[in-house]
Amino acid sequence: MKHYTFLDLGIVNEPYFAELSEAASRVIESGRYIGGREVDCFEENIASACDAPMAIGTSNGLDALRLILLGYKELRMLKDGDEVIVPANSFIASALAVAHCGLKPVFAEPDYDLMVMTGRSMEPFVSDRTRAIMPVDLYGRVAWDDDMAKIVSRHNLLVIEDAAQAIGARSPVKGLFGSHKAGALGHAGAFSFYPTKNIGALGDAGAVITHDARLAETIRALANYGRSPKSDSYDYRGFNCRLDPIQAALLNVKLKYLQRENADRFARATAYNNTIHHPMVKTPLITAYVNDCVWHQYVIRCERRDDLRKWLSDNGVESAIHYSSPLHRSPCMAEYATHPLPVSERLANEVISLPIASGTSVKDASDIGRIINEFK
Repeated sequence: MKHYTFLDLGIVNEPYFAELSEAASRVIESGRYIGGREVDCFEENIASACDAPMAIGTSNGLDALRLILLGYKELRMLKDGDEVIVPANSFIASALAVAHCGLKPVFAEPDYDLMVMTGRSMEPFVSDRTRAIMPVDLYGRVAWDDDMAKIVSRHNLLVIEDAAQAIGARSPVKGLFGSHKAGALGHAGAFSFYPTKNIGALGDAGAVITHDARLAETIRALANYGRSPKSDSYDYRGFNCRLDPIQAALLNVKLKYLQRENADRFARATAYNNTIHHPMVKTPLITAYVNDCVWHQYVIRCERRDDLRKWLSDNGVESAIHYSSPLHRSPCMAEYATHPLPVSERLANEVISLPIASGTSVKDASDIGRIINEFK
């Protein structure tokens, strides 16, 4: 029986071994181990990839989100207790960043079919205390839409985009500053380059994307102990959240292959959607707009989720759950669990992630689809 691995990072990185080794050696030989040309180059590359003017490399994706929120607090655009709307079906980092910064996460529902927060699903949770929203481009799908843009304009809200899973994705609706690229749709966006992402570092790494020069300067200071980039003074009670130059060098290698990686994932997702035809299994929507989803995960839904996962395992297919509990059910978020969220809870009970990364061929995806069709 063939075994279908969910994710093998050795296989993912194997095509780049020679270039990655050369990039790491270049940093080692440079003698420059904090900042430097590799970080500058990465920031230029990621900003260009997002059609945005500015990027700041960070230590990880969570820090990228926190630095954005703290930057807006230092600029007096947010203050303690302000409400930030966050989808309840997301990784914990989205809500942690809000809570860590003294702000109040307000959990909103996603759209069931798209599995991301939309303007329509978010609107009931907007109040006169809402100051910002954090749309999450979950599983690689852009969350931005016309309704959300109108709500943001009507209520004068900040948009902090959690694009951690969606590098290279495009929105059919242009963002606030004209870009259609994930990460650059709002006032600021955050990426994670955790090793499992479509473009992953060999360790932790992240980035902030912004169109706001004042915010960028504030974030650079906050990420470097609060030190002003223009003097030796420490203007803020900052942190050490800098991007490591070796990780920057490795990411510069992998960014060159972003379009190929996303195209390969799209081909596997298409094979799944063309093959899976089971009355109890709901496949994710593939829209007519190319690259609105870059398939960080391929997520199906089934009311008999545990039985289907066992069937897959018995037939050699590894799977995962992203995510098994909505954020408002996390013990650390109990104080913010103020209202029922049935759509988020339904999704948490139904979702199954299938293999989608390198190491899974288009044929493998079709084979897995046929295994699913035989589930009873």
